[in-house]
Amino acid sequence: MFRTSAFVVATAFAAFSASAAFAEKWDMPMAYAATNYHSENGAKFGQCVTDGTSGALEIVTHPGGSLFSGNDIKRAVQTGQAPIGERLISAHANENPLYGVDSVPFLATSFDASDKLWAAASDQIKAALDADNLVYLYAVPWPPQGLYTKKDVNSVADLKGVKFRAYNAATARIAELAGMVPVQIEAAELSQALATGVAESFISSGSTGYDRKVWEQLTNFYDVQAWLPRNIVFANKDSWAGLDEATQKVVMDCAATAAADGEAKAKELTNFYLEELAKNGMKVEPPSDSLRGELEGFGETMTNEWLEQAGDGGKAVIDSYKAM
Repeated sequence: MFRTSAFVVATAFAAFSASAAFAEKWDMPMAYAATNYHSENGAKFGQCVTDGTSGALEIVTHPGGSLFSGNDIKRAVQTGQAPIGERLISAHANENPLYGVDSVPFLATSFDASDKLWAAASDQIKAALDADNLVYLYAVPWPPQGLYTKKDVNSVADLKGVKFRAYNAATARIAELAGMVPVQIEAAELSQALATGVAESFISSGSTGYDRKVWEQLTNFYDVQAWLPRNIVFANKDSWAGLDEATQKVVMDCAATAAADGEAKAKELTNFYLEELAKNGMKVEPPSDSLRGELEGFGETMTNEWLEQAGDGGKAVIDSYKAM
């Protein structure tokens, strides 16, 4: 009897040890606050994978730039320092113009238009990521981008000389066209930059303003709805290749759910963010006709510039998008 019980215990322990030996943990760096909907959605994605694989693959998120700063996340995953990560892909348009397609001003200014543009561009973006040693998993848009300032702005002339937070090539170019002074600042550093006067204005969604409580330094939000940038979650190709097909399927199924849930949350929160900005004392309003017209003129200039940079691939994306 004792020998039988001992054998059963030993066998169970061996099975547990074998299972534990094959368990894998993926740390997932993310740039935005833990309470941001992108970070919350990423945590749910990680839990979905962990549950779906019965713990064989555990994905643990690290929000707020706590593992790698936002600017370092893509490089960290490319080089295998992290097996998976999330990044605002337009921040890397200087590496490949296709990464900036979602941030061409006034090209796609609603969720529906953004979805069409992404559908037109996704195959080429996946190929570009593949060339960078990355596997595309899912993408989630931000709400439409608006202009934050600390004074009333009726035309572009009112922005001249303003220190403007840039987070990608598009925002830096807008600053240049408007005569502002671009300053490269990641989201995690934004509150301090505003408090110390390093930045006085920026273009971003209501989400960023709400997360960073920018009403403590700024007074105005102009709902220009310039574009809807996306965060992409991607995996290192070698780490991905190390997963068996069943695990890869679980990851992709969870990724599809995360993409749908993330966009639904973005839509749900868009008006909430603007209401919260107003509730906390900010003047939230549409831009004047003059300001909108000047900004849309920048959009035309930047669309032509982007097409020149992106070449035939970019033209194919825009042609496909406009045909939808």
